[in-house]
Amino acid sequence: MPYGPVKRYKEKIGKGFAQGRTMGKGKGSDRKEGRTRVLFLCTGNACRSQMAEGWAKALKSEEFEAFSAGVAPCYVHPRAIRVMQEAGVDISGQYSKHVEELDGIRFDYIVTLCDYAGEVCPYHPGLGKRIHRPFEDPVFSRGTEEEVLARFRVVRDQIRRFVEGMPGNLESPEG
Repeated sequence: MPYGPVKRYKEKIGKGFAQGRTMGKGKGSDRKEGRTRVLFLCTGNACRSQMAEGWAKALKSEEFEAFSAGVAPCYVHPRAIRVMQEAGVDISGQYSKHVEELDGIRFDYIVTLCDYAGEVCPYHPGLGKRIHRPFEDPVFSRGTEEEVLARFRVVRDQIRRFVEGMPGNLESPEG
């Protein structure tokens, strides 16, 4: 059973989003010319979605305007910041945000990076195409510091390959 912010968020889904309040209203004209808007969504907006946003900004900024958010945001994980910095991408200025903070932005794609976010992501046909591409959550890795960092690096590199394959893999069912 969900608890805390997740429980409150599930309760909200039945209210605001189900009643027509969607991320897809307004702000459509603020789009950076010629770029596709993509939202990377996961539960806490602590690791995977932050990495994806960082990679998209570093590798695909000419094609994509990238955002990230969570359904129960917490903080940007220090190990995510560290392993991205090792790869030359600085995400230390990004912050963990709730998907509702992006209310009003029209996305072309909403990419859920974990199963939980895939289940509870608010959806309305005007929001954009939903893509589900789950990645392991390295936050739950156990072991020595080096073993845990190794898991973060594996996920970082998997997400990089996913972002490098955009936009083609956004249209492919297997990603």
